[in-house]
Amino acid sequence: MITHLEGKLVEKNPTDVVIDCNGVGYFINISLHTFSQIPDKEHLKLYTYLQVREDSHSLYGFSSKTEREIFKLLISVSGIGANTARTMLSSLTPDQVKEGIASGDVALIQSVKGIGAKTAQRVIIDLKDKVLKVYGIDELSLIPNNTSKEEALSALDVLGFNKKQSEKVVDKILQAQPDALVEQIIKEALKNL
Repeated sequence: MITHLEGKLVEKNPTDVVIDCNGVGYFINISLHTFSQIPDKEHLKLYTYLQVREDSHSLYGFSSKTEREIFKLLISVSGIGANTARTMLSSLTPDQVKEGIASGDVALIQSVKGIGAKTAQRVIIDLKDKVLKVYGIDELSLIPNNTSKEEALSALDVLGFNKKQSEKVVDKILQAQPDALVEQIIKEALKNL
């Protein structure tokens, strides 16, 4: 019903904003990602999603249409409510969520507070095809990073390092250098473990 709001920024908090549109103040729930994208100017435009429930009408705002689309996809999954979807978009960028789902990265989705292994798997199973189709991601383009990551984690495991710690370090390395080769990943990881 309300697709976007444009007006004067009255109040800005990490979880919500108030926008004055011609004398009417709209309270809009936002993610930390959107909060970081909002400029400290008076004029603001947010893409919105109105959730109508029996006991409440809640407005959610996003800095980009992409983030709004990912939010809608997330809340379509059984067990993921609007607050959980907002938490996911606060913990991870929309691109990380999109790539995590497309590549089947259960650990990444599960790293969000309040999401267990089963919910993370359900998110990936329910949304993988939609994400690949909607965003035109080629599944093959996701495999090289994934195999490098898996090989590096396997090698670190053989060397006796804790799997969870290794995974955190390897993820950081891959964020900084997405094209890193297995050998580079392992060398960097050994320096940081």
